[in-house]
Amino acid sequence: MASSASAVVDAISRVAYVTSSKLVTVQSSPAVDFSRFAAEANPELVDIGPSADVAGAIFSAKSTNGLTTLSISHPSASLLSRLLVALPPVASSPLVVHVAVNVAELSRTLTLRSSVPFVLFSGSAQQAHDNALLAAKLASNEKKAVLHIYVAEASDAASTEVETSAIRSFLDAPAREANGHAHTNGHSNGHSNGHSNGHANGNGKSHAVHADLHPSHLDDSPESNLYRAYYSAALSTLGLVRRAVKWSTYAGSADPSTLAVTISAFPVADPEALAETGVLSISLLRPLPPSLLLNAIPTSTKKVVVLGPVYAPLKWTPLYLDVLSAVQSWPTASPPNVLAGPTTPHSGWDALLACTDSTSVAPTFPPAEAATAPHVPSHESSYTSLLEHLFSDRLAIANDPSLVATKGEAATRPEYALGRVKAEADERAALVAAVEHLLQSPSTVLSEEIQVLLAGWLKAKDNGAKSRALGDKIVSRLEEIVPSGDDAVRKVLALKQHFALPSKWIIGSDAWSYDLGASGFHHLVSSGLNVNLLLLDTQPYSKRASADPSKRKKDAGLYAMNHGDVYVASIAVYSSYAQCLQALAEADAYPGPSVVLAHLPYITETDPALQILKETKQAVDAGYWPLYRWNPAKDIPGSEPFSLDSESIKAELQAFLDRQNHLSQLTLATPAIASEFVNSLGKSLLDARVQKAKSSYDALLSAMQSSAPPLLVLYASDGGNAEKIAKRLGQRGIARGLHARVATFDSSSIDALVEEGKKGVTIAFVTSTAGQGEAPQNGRELIKAFGLAASKSEKPFAGVDATGDEPTGLKYTVFGMGDSKYWPRPEDAGFYNKPGRDLDVRLEQLGASRVLDLGLGDDQDADGPQTGYKLWEPQLWKALGVAGVEVLEAEPEPINNENIKAASNYLRGTIVEGLADTTTGALAPSDGQLTKFHGIYEQDDRDIREARKEEGLEPAYSFMIRVRLPGGVCTPDQWLVMDRLADERGNGTFKLTTRQTFQFHGVIKRHLKPLMQGINKSLLDTIAACGDVNRNVLASSNPNLSHLHQQAHRYAIEISEHLLPKTTAYHEIWLDKKLIAGDAVQDFEPMYGEFYLPRKFKIALAIPPNNDVDIFANDVGFIAIADKSGNLEGFNVCFGGGMGVTHSNKKTYPRTSDVVGFCLPEQAKYVAEKIMLVQRDEGNRKDRKNARLKYTVDRLGVEGFKAEVEKRLGYKLDPVRPYEFTENVDKYGWTKGFDGKHHFTMFIENGRVQDEPGKDFKTGLREIAKVHKGRFRLTANQHVIISDIDEKDVPQMKQLLAKYKLDNLDFSALRLSSSACVSFPTCGLAMAESERYLPILVEKVEKIMEENGLRNDSIVMRMTGCPNGCARPWLAEIAFVGKAPGSYLMMLGGGYYGQRLNKIYRENVTERDILAILRPMIKHYAQARLPGERFGDFVIRTGYIAPTTAGKLFYDRMGGEGEHREISADA
Repeated sequence: MASSASAVVDAISRVAYVTSSKLVTVQSSPAVDFSRFAAEANPELVDIGPSADVAGAIFSAKSTNGLTTLSISHPSASLLSRLLVALPPVASSPLVVHVAVNVAELSRTLTLRSSVPFVLFSGSAQQAHDNALLAAKLASNEKKAVLHIYVAEASDAASTEVETSAIRSFLDAPAREANGHAHTNGHSNGHSNGHSNGHANGNGKSHAVHADLHPSHLDDSPESNLYRAYYSAALSTLGLVRRAVKWSTYAGSADPSTLAVTISAFPVADPEALAETGVLSISLLRPLPPSLLLNAIPTSTKKVVVLGPVYAPLKWTPLYLDVLSAVQSWPTASPPNVLAGPTTPHSGWDALLACTDSTSVAPTFPPAEAATAPHVPSHESSYTSLLEHLFSDRLAIANDPSLVATKGEAATRPEYALGRVKAEADERAALVAAVEHLLQSPSTVLSEEIQVLLAGWLKAKDNGAKSRALGDKIVSRLEEIVPSGDDAVRKVLALKQHFALPSKWIIGSDAWSYDLGASGFHHLVSSGLNVNLLLLDTQPYSKRASADPSKRKKDAGLYAMNHGDVYVASIAVYSSYAQCLQALAEADAYPGPSVVLAHLPYITETDPALQILKETKQAVDAGYWPLYRWNPAKDIPGSEPFSLDSESIKAELQAFLDRQNHLSQLTLATPAIASEFVNSLGKSLLDARVQKAKSSYDALLSAMQSSAPPLLVLYASDGGNAEKIAKRLGQRGIARGLHARVATFDSSSIDALVEEGKKGVTIAFVTSTAGQGEAPQNGRELIKAFGLAASKSEKPFAGVDATGDEPTGLKYTVFGMGDSKYWPRPEDAGFYNKPGRDLDVRLEQLGASRVLDLGLGDDQDADGPQTGYKLWEPQLWKALGVAGVEVLEAEPEPINNENIKAASNYLRGTIVEGLADTTTGALAPSDGQLTKFHGIYEQDDRDIREARKEEGLEPAYSFMIRVRLPGGVCTPDQWLVMDRLADERGNGTFKLTTRQTFQFHGVIKRHLKPLMQGINKSLLDTIAACGDVNRNVLASSNPNLSHLHQQAHRYAIEISEHLLPKTTAYHEIWLDKKLIAGDAVQDFEPMYGEFYLPRKFKIALAIPPNNDVDIFANDVGFIAIADKSGNLEGFNVCFGGGMGVTHSNKKTYPRTSDVVGFCLPEQAKYVAEKIMLVQRDEGNRKDRKNARLKYTVDRLGVEGFKAEVEKRLGYKLDPVRPYEFTENVDKYGWTKGFDGKHHFTMFIENGRVQDEPGKDFKTGLREIAKVHKGRFRLTANQHVIISDIDEKDVPQMKQLLAKYKLDNLDFSALRLSSSACVSFPTCGLAMAESERYLPILVEKVEKIMEENGLRNDSIVMRMTGCPNGCARPWLAEIAFVGKAPGSYLMMLGGGYYGQRLNKIYRENVTERDILAILRPMIKHYAQARLPGERFGDFVIRTGYIAPTTAGKLFYDRMGGEGEHREISADA
């Protein structure tokens, strides 16, 4: 046969054709002509393309009786990636895969090495032919897959073809006995050259190379058994081709000092040139037992250089690791150094020899003298601290950078870590054997105690804690008897460091994932060692598209799971801390290899934790980084080994399964329904016809209206104001006879607008302003398209309108909405109405024709944007020729909350129908307003809103649920229910709010009802926790501090129950209770009526001197007044407080309440009722922004409002009694009540109850609730009091608090006085970060405080993400209210005990501005404050800010005083 690339491929192709029952080919050009072999055999021939489904084509190997062969020529990277996944499932099937490669493709193809049990490599034409036959025999005999890789350009002459009949007899013959002696020629392995091991070195010299190791000398490991099968097939192939088929060949010196180990791709041209060098060429790549490889290395070898191709991202080859593993069992004390040589093969022996001589790679094991530990990125501590937290002194990181100092730079390499773990495992196995020998040794006399300890350790050796404890005792006892003991005792003591079972971990980067076969990853998962691999993947989700496509990562988790006996988990500490802990603990407990894939997305070490959190959430919620656990130990009947932990994926999967299973379950339950569905097909056809008729009618109507000027109104709106104006504009256009339509910017495109222009349509663009002059979310895509077209100097809109006498461009006009004072600095003035102004110019650049000048609406005008709009709209009608049209019909009023409440049938609406709708995760907008009365807010995850939009998905809707908990008191059992429901139905955490209650987040729609029922079963509810009703009533936190506290708390509950809505809708919707006979709804609200209140209504009770509930921030407040004996005498009454504000709308403002009189305790609930009823009847129902009680009080006057209340009461309030407040922060730590019981107030930062590294608050509080016999009391500052602890239970409680670090109060006074609202990612009103950011800011301000000796000085600092004021920022001494991401309104001068509003100091500050402002201000405070002077008072006295003496004066003199005054844009 001619020697050429095609000749080698032809020879392999013929063998494949003759030996196969089914032959699948994936060929490159030129293709092999198999018709030449048709007379010899008749296999099923399947030819597929390189992009076809290879897995499907070869899967038949599982069911085919004969041999299936897959022949591939020069595979692409994509094909190899698919094979990497497709081959493991058919690894136990009779399959041969022949892969023809060139030298450049070799490294990439070798990544398949770990996918099948047998891998052969052929570097010559003769070897390729013989190995092809051997592969067919091996696959047929063993019913396992064989991969045969051969070099298509082999230059030697191929052997003579074997007759077809001989091949068939060869395949049908039984396998030869691998352990027998049926060797041809009487030589070992049938080698006919007379040299041991069959090494044809050509020089006749004897050398120190061992003879080929016979299979009978191997152990019984799976790898050795596979080699026996290979050996048997090789003997059979020898009988057929009359040539020895060897797993390796040797050439070179008889006593080499240097051995080059390589695959069989390097022909030896001149063996005499090898001098003191030998070359061992390997053709069997798998299996390769270490003892076989060790036996082939001459004993004279001092240095082993492993040569061969390696996949680009990696630094070592599997062959290198095999050799490294083998020499660990070197028979003498001085094993050869193993080096990694060049990774690119050379064509000639001289080049190869040069590489061998000049290799400069350092030895793997000897430590470097001046090694420097590699830098460990600080973000990795997120995971290493978890490991330290879980395993403490058991933790053993095999590649710990600290080892570099003693072990050299190699200590952090994977091959070193694997070798170290293997060595320690072997030593521990030796310890087990030594202990067993010691127990059975007749020459050693052991005491009964030692025998019991040794036997106990053998049983508990796999238990981390017990093995250490028993080991310590054993060592101490054995050391006592060493002098009289024998060698058995000394051997045990020599291995004493292995008594304790460590938690062994290797920490690596995602580089392991680039080549699973050659990175050491496969060696780990196939090692069987009890070792855990933590792989940190740092690729951010937002940067996934910028990854190098030539370095594509493989799915390491899928690969490991396919191995079958490896624990695999995918975790993300910034997504689910509890799942991280569970996965790491399970990995440690699993008795075998474990792979934990950990997501840690960051670019640089300076990336803030908040950014990592956002990237993690996007990756997890989008499904890019799924959270799961695969535990083979649970792969038993009744258990499920795989656990999907990604809540978002589970929710979407469940929704899909529900939709898919609903019909089948329905028809199974009621078979008659199946025929009904079939019969309904005719109705579907009828419905389609009706729809078509309707469409035709609409088209006809449109044609009839064609004489009317067409108008298309496009809007971009985030908050809804621009949308309302656009829709009203469309309605008014229709009333004037225009053919008007309304849609969002992003519902259109440039091409669609061109088509509109051709029809003579005028486009009216209406847009608001977001962020720093950005377009709203639903307008950004179209505006980006406009910008791209303009950058290319395109004019798509020029001349498109030919409906008039002369062609014109697309007719347009723009109305923009913004706030000229939103960005007060002169340099920020350009942000005002920027989207509208830019759009107006851009459209003109694109060739459009302006029909009306740009209109601008300013929030600062008297009527807000309506001032500008009222000037712009008439001009539009004039431009469209309809200005003179008389509109006879009254314009319909827009639907508002008052309409929704009136039509709701006492808060029912269509909530039930919305809950049953599985096509969306949301409720109808009107129902979203009604659910607030039930304690529910609809939200979505704003961190991933844009990502889901790009994927064509609706927002990730979820719901916030707030519990009604008057006074904030609950039982331990109720706490446990809240904890459980947060895990089962929420996002795994819950919030302690500033309204003294629990708040759940991340509850998806189908979990709403179960969660509400779970709350109800705990004897709590959520009715009236939100909405236009009286909400949760606050009371000073601990009623058991005194009789006064206890009595006041009782009245808080009484007021809450008295003002509770009476509708039964809550019980019907959530609790499935039909309370009215015949389901007829006849509800009646005696106090609220069908419209309920104009706005929310809040009540609080305070007990001087601690104003911990911020009494003056509430609509109604009751200040407890004690008599001389300390009992409750009555309450001072105040009303008119409220925190909500709208940015830049000076008609809105915060207000503190006015103290107006005194009432007796039993009168309190009636006073609250009458105040509420006056607000019900007098409150502003037309403008919700001015609907709160505070505006009603200012409109009627304090005395006028009071008179109306007293009129309804039938008596006058008594004069105000004296009182004094001195603080409003919580009193942390231990206190003792009047009844002798103890109470502990703990710090829960911003009220978030969750587990995080070093702060297992959720777990700790759960454990406390299990044993606590008293109560939990939530504070209005978002903390919790464990109250009513008996004297005898205090030690146990202190122990639990200490265990979970809940007793840690070593925080700065600033941090202890801070609070924040939830804000991003769930709050739909949030404009900037709050809860996630305030701790970061506090940490930076703390440093300034400490620099000035103020660590223990309390300053009340608060932050909210919007101006609604949930965290009561308008009363804080320093406060920040979000305006845009990273930008805040800054306030100063609030009263320390909540008695005075603060004032705006700066209208736009970033973190840099905040620190620059506070640094000198705090320093000044430290140096110049008066004794006892609070920070809020100081900044007023020293002229930084003017005091706010009334809510209506909030904006008066804002911006600072004197030299501290801010220069605004209009100055």
